[in-house]
Amino acid sequence: VFDGNAQDFHIGLDDSTDDLVIGLGSALGTTTHMSFDENGHVLKPLQSAFLATKTSAAQNNIAVDANTTATFNNEVFDINGDFADPKFTAPVTGKYLLTVKLRVDEIDTAANFYSADLQTSNRIYSDLYRLESSNDPDYFTFTFSVVADMDAGDTAVVRMGQNGGSQQSDLSDDGERTQFGGYLLG
Repeated sequence: VFDGNAQDFHIGLDDSTDDLVIGLGSALGTTTHMSFDENGHVLKPLQSAFLATKTSAAQNNIAVDANTTATFNNEVFDINGDFADPKFTAPVTGKYLLTVKLRVDEIDTAANFYSADLQTSNRIYSDLYRLESSNDPDYFTFTFSVVADMDAGDTAVVRMGQNGGSQQSDLSDDGERTQFGGYLLG
């Protein structure tokens, strides 16, 4: 259903490239919402997407037998401004691909397990890790991704947990290996 006037809506071809462009705005074609290029690539430059990293403020000595919310101080990109440390807020109801990468330093092999969680407003997605080693490794990177069903206004945060063992593990500020990202699939 289209409730605007004809000048708010524009579908046309870019004659220089043969690309199909769909746009909305007060001036014709000034804002491209979707385009299809001559090779069939679909571009949605305003689609909600973000990538945040931790490049400072390592979280040292994370609590044992509890979950610690991870913080991400650096926004690599944030289309539509839906991420505000430490959480992502879904702008619309839909399916979202969410990815997590956490580098944890000073792993304790005496721990029963480590967990990495992605907690949304209505569900927790969790992965458990048990490291079998005779020595405490210097670090380990936990990674996982989910397709989350989120309603408009739902939030998502990343949590790290350690069950048992000594309180010695640190959530690293290695921005290449400590990241939280997402994309609206539809």
